[in-house]
Amino acid sequence: MPSPTEIFGELTFNKKIMKEKLSKDIFEKMLNTIDKKDPLDQSLAADVAHAMKEWAISHGATHFTHWFQPQRGGTAEKHDAFITFDKEGNIIERFSASQLIQSEPDASSFPSGGMRSTFEARGYTAWDPATPAFLHEAENTRTLVIPSVFLSWTGDVLDIKTPLLRSMKALDDKVIKLQQLLGKRGVKSINVFAGPEQEYFLFSKDLYDTRLDLRVCGRTLFGAEPAKGQQMEDHYFGAIKPNVLRFMQDLDTQLFRLGIPAKTRHNEVSPNQFEIACIYEEANLAIDHNLQLMDIIKNVADQQDLVASLYEKPLAGVNGSGKHLNWSMGDNTGVNYLEPSKSPIKNLTFLMTVGAILLGVKKYGGLLRASVADAGNDHRLGANEAPPAIISVYLGEYLDGILNDIAGSGKFTEKKMADINLGVQNLPKVAKDTSDRNRTSPLAFTGNKFEFRAVGSTHNCSEPATIMNMIVAYGFEEIYNSLKNKKGDVKENAFLVLKDVFKKTESVRFEGDNYTASWHSEAKKRGLPNDKNTPKALRRMIAKESIALFEKYGILSKQELESKVEIKLEAYNKIKDIELKTALTITNTQVLPALAEYLGILASSASSVNACGIKASSLLEDVKTCDKIYGDIKKAAANLEKIITTCEKETDLFKEADTFSEKGEDSLNKLRTVVDKAETVIMADLWPMATYQDLLLKL
Repeated sequence: MPSPTEIFGELTFNKKIMKEKLSKDIFEKMLNTIDKKDPLDQSLAADVAHAMKEWAISHGATHFTHWFQPQRGGTAEKHDAFITFDKEGNIIERFSASQLIQSEPDASSFPSGGMRSTFEARGYTAWDPATPAFLHEAENTRTLVIPSVFLSWTGDVLDIKTPLLRSMKALDDKVIKLQQLLGKRGVKSINVFAGPEQEYFLFSKDLYDTRLDLRVCGRTLFGAEPAKGQQMEDHYFGAIKPNVLRFMQDLDTQLFRLGIPAKTRHNEVSPNQFEIACIYEEANLAIDHNLQLMDIIKNVADQQDLVASLYEKPLAGVNGSGKHLNWSMGDNTGVNYLEPSKSPIKNLTFLMTVGAILLGVKKYGGLLRASVADAGNDHRLGANEAPPAIISVYLGEYLDGILNDIAGSGKFTEKKMADINLGVQNLPKVAKDTSDRNRTSPLAFTGNKFEFRAVGSTHNCSEPATIMNMIVAYGFEEIYNSLKNKKGDVKENAFLVLKDVFKKTESVRFEGDNYTASWHSEAKKRGLPNDKNTPKALRRMIAKESIALFEKYGILSKQELESKVEIKLEAYNKIKDIELKTALTITNTQVLPALAEYLGILASSASSVNACGIKASSLLEDVKTCDKIYGDIKKAAANLEKIITTCEKETDLFKEADTFSEKGEDSLNKLRTVVDKAETVIMADLWPMATYQDLLLKL
């Protein structure tokens, strides 16, 4: 493996390359756009486009593409060659300012959620200069990739990145107002940081290809419990197998070349499950990097005759995969607002940030749940490796005690405020012992950041990050409004406001085990929402107060939000429909024929034994058992087919989703129960697909 320092960012049009290729004045203006969030000076675009083209062509690129994040999920791109005609009709390579800034891909076949007709095809991609362009390699080709947002002809949001950028602007506005009220005039801009951790499975390609359910649905619809799953807990942080280590090394190499700071790699809880995490970066960049990472994981695995599965729950009975989203914020002075220090004013900012988060979760925690709602994640949330659908906040005993102390205080004297500062100042010293032991919490303070643990492994982190930014902006605005008209010492007044905040938000703080049934009962008493499936969660996104919040902060209009929910519901219903139909196909074309063949073998054996004058009572019992299983499968399959018909007749998206999530899932589980029973009695050579035991042990 080459040295990371030698290859890091070699396929990226980063600041180092820009400094070499651009004039000093243009480079400094680009830095202001990237680092200080200054509006893009479009007069720079021609020089930047020329430099970008020359750099890309020198590395073998022949095409460019605007790379964007449609609401269907994943990423999208349309490639254009650099070539054009000159005045004499000769072919030349050119990349203009207008080509860099904007492109017009056909938008007709992207889901629109009813915002436009299919024939209204026009959509625009616009360059996002805050994250660097890069070169994508495939076989012998290289393409210049330009990170972009995606908007309709009328300016409506068609992507997932645009709301993220708007939410960061909203947070910036609210935090700066509060900091100026506190006298911090040097705060000019707010930065949000993220560090997604990516979990994934690796499977043998040969075994994976035997499973129609994995290939079509991303998850197994059938599969008997293996004798050895994860119960020995020997895989977690265990020695990495040589072939997996080779895969990880190749993966790191590809990531480093693209400037993606891969940091850790290790075995996860389930056999064949692994995790990779990158160093924290500015949130927009970190999320773009995570999207690249997901594609690269799959490509590198494919090159090594493996299949990388990012699905949230590819196998039942063992841990699924999530993507913990580490979130923090700070400002242009370099201060992390979630990092306690010796400075009283910085610690006041720390406490206000915690307060803003608690206020946001208290009022809009259901939106955080909705931001990670889809068919795949519904199988994982609430299982033994993931938090429940109830959104609560874990602070750790020490920090929780500080908040309770503030909430229960009387008058705030200089001594009292000094004592609180000392307590917060001591937090880093005890953080390792108190802030990261509750792995069951969906939103946990972990020393100098919050970790949102409910994100699914396939998800674009832009969505939960957008909601997190928005509800924290709401929390900061609430604190500002409570503080702005108070007379007297601003610090003392701030503590009085925080006292009220910490009292009001006590219900969303929970230090116990989120997996227990008692917590579900307690959460209900506290009035915390518990949306256990996607259709329930998505209803919360289009509640009146949710729409009002999105519109107030300029993140999504009512029409855009309703469109987003419609797209998500359509995707959910299609996924469930595909799953149920795939289950029927596997049952009718693979499972029942295999069972029928086995029945024939058993019956023939029983007949042969009887012909020898020996009473084949045990064999006949086996024949009866298999025949009953065959009949039970036929009955369960027929019932599932009826449910599919019922769902497809439903014209209301929410009602269709409700039926799929309840009756559909119940019918599929009943079919699975009898199919899995068949797997345990049929001879191994006849079973038509790789078993769980094979998938988990053979890599």
